[in-house]
Amino acid sequence: MALTLDHIYGYVENGLDDDLARWFPSAPRVSLPATTRAVEPFLSRLPSGAAASLAAFDRRVRSGSMADFLDIADWSYGFDFTANECDLLDADYTTTTVSGDDVWSIGADGSGSYHVVLASGQVALWFHEEQVIEGHTRFDNLDVFVWSVVRYRAVRAGALDLASVENDFRALAQPGVLADEVGLLAMLR
Repeated sequence: MALTLDHIYGYVENGLDDDLARWFPSAPRVSLPATTRAVEPFLSRLPSGAAASLAAFDRRVRSGSMADFLDIADWSYGFDFTANECDLLDADYTTTTVSGDDVWSIGADGSGSYHVVLASGQVALWFHEEQVIEGHTRFDNLDVFVWSVVRYRAVRAGALDLASVENDFRALAQPGVLADEVGLLAMLR
């Protein structure tokens, strides 16, 4: 039976800890200062399932015990785009802007771009060079994004064989995994 988004629902709360312990037992832990922006105002903007997932993620990030699999740091988690005078252009690359209140950054991609949760619950990449929220590499929700990135990192680390997860990646049909050249699968090849 093919893996579906329904199977992934609740992953951050109910599966992430076990996977991180299995594949990244000795990885450095996320450490954020107490002054890191609070997520609660953004949670109220999200659909209930997305809010529950982000709240669970936030608890783990702030706990000091979560393996850092996503370049999570004081400069990338809860980044305030408005206070830092960064534009948030919508995926159409026009002057349509997204409010800084409508995104929550959850980590970086290693190149200066940030993964952000949108008010819709989707996860997108804010491409720093053009200050645009990409449309072609999105994930339906935080649970499937985290599930995918954890497995991507595990394959890169040699802790998981790509063949054991590639069909699941394809079945979930997430643009951020399947996009030519820039999707997670393309970066594993």
